[in-house]
Amino acid sequence: MTQTRPFAWRAFAALGLTVALGLSMLVSAGASSHREAPLITEDPVADNTDVYAFVSPDKPNTVTLISNWIPFEEPAGGPNFYNFGEDVLYEINIDNDGDAIDDIVYEFRFRTHIRNKDTFLYATGPITSINDPDFNIRQTYTVTKVEDGERTVLGRNLPSPPNKVGRRLWKRYSTLANQGIHDLPGGRQVFAGQRDEAFQFDIGAVFDLGGLRPFNAAHDIPLKPRAGKNGTFGFNVHSIALQVPKHELRESKGQPVIGVYSTTYRRKTRVLTGNGGGGFNGGFQRNSGPWVQVSRLGQPLINEIVIPLRDKNRFNNSEPRDDAQFLDHVQNTALDNTIAALYTPGGGFTCFPDVDKPRNDLVEIFLTGIEGLNQVEGGTPSEMLRLNTSIAPTLPVRAQSRAGLLGGDADGFPNGRRLIDDVIDIELRAVAGATPLGDCNGESPNQDLGDGANANEREQLDAFPYIPGPYGGYQNRHGLTDSIDTHEGE
Repeated sequence: MTQTRPFAWRAFAALGLTVALGLSMLVSAGASSHREAPLITEDPVADNTDVYAFVSPDKPNTVTLISNWIPFEEPAGGPNFYNFGEDVLYEINIDNDGDAIDDIVYEFRFRTHIRNKDTFLYATGPITSINDPDFNIRQTYTVTKVEDGERTVLGRNLPSPPNKVGRRLWKRYSTLANQGIHDLPGGRQVFAGQRDEAFQFDIGAVFDLGGLRPFNAAHDIPLKPRAGKNGTFGFNVHSIALQVPKHELRESKGQPVIGVYSTTYRRKTRVLTGNGGGGFNGGFQRNSGPWVQVSRLGQPLINEIVIPLRDKNRFNNSEPRDDAQFLDHVQNTALDNTIAALYTPGGGFTCFPDVDKPRNDLVEIFLTGIEGLNQVEGGTPSEMLRLNTSIAPTLPVRAQSRAGLLGGDADGFPNGRRLIDDVIDIELRAVAGATPLGDCNGESPNQDLGDGANANEREQLDAFPYIPGPYGGYQNRHGLTDSIDTHEGE
């Protein structure tokens, strides 16, 4: 256990209590980082929604790192469809010695190219390849690795595949998408483009006073129990996926645990000029000054739950090594007894974690890594995913448990995060103490909690980039009457 720093256990035991704020407040705060802070909701191209890190199931000598941006992309959202920001710096950060300081950073910069500015069309005809002249609004990008102050460009002018606008533009979209997978030196691969939103959770229920449809009857404001619904169904995101050999990420002494998180930066000054001209923005803005961090994401839920509204933007500007600055917020929480307050009546709860003592179980699971699994001895507690790269993946992909570590898969969340991991259910059960580390291990309904959105509608791919392909604008279901909840108003 990490006890070498006097601050660590006082601060993060309190943080554990805050993470343990209860079933309903946990889920009502939202999952992962979709629109998690006031300022970033106004800047979706810079809004980092999810981070994944796992040993590649088909190439176990590599690690796959995935970060998503632009939450809740409506597939039919034209005529100006979604793209990465030209004026945004996207980063995937690696800490390989446990000190909460970046050791390796992968940077991604994008450029937009418009072939024909005299049309409103995203594509002027069927697209048969990623370089087709009818692909009117295209993006290319550069990948740069930064380590020990040394910058190495791994790839330049790499084309991204098109958005999945409709059925007339291509015969087989997956063929175009696969052309967006690029080999980089040293056995690396990279992909950047539109993909399915693979993170499933019942948004409509959890933001309704922390409701869980399967447990509706147990809520203090009861409703009829129903099956959960995946609120991200039919939406897309923009993904950056990078696959690298394990040895590239590990600390030189061979320590196998890495910390992973993503950040987004904008220039300090942005001036709207109105001059017109080149680029996707038509020359209507000019950026200058140093880069400023505007979004940060590692572990799901931290900014949503721990940080109050007045400091959410500041958290997005902060670095993991400075997480002590938020100590006062977590030490003075009044949310510890929410399970008892909202879910005891008729809910069948007989076991509650002891909120009068530090929740060291949650400290291990979420903040330091679990001893003997993904904890770095003497490491600094901080907000990032931790992955033990020495643990082999469970094969085959379609046979993996969606419950991660709590379902018996040591290579699943909270040891890294796979696309299939049902992190909402895992975290709910952890908060309720229903893990081998908790006070309510084996107790029901603690060990059965969940939002009922148990799987993404599309299967994970068997090979890189693993994320399912995006939904198409022509085929989108958000405007169909059969998608309306006929029980609304009950």
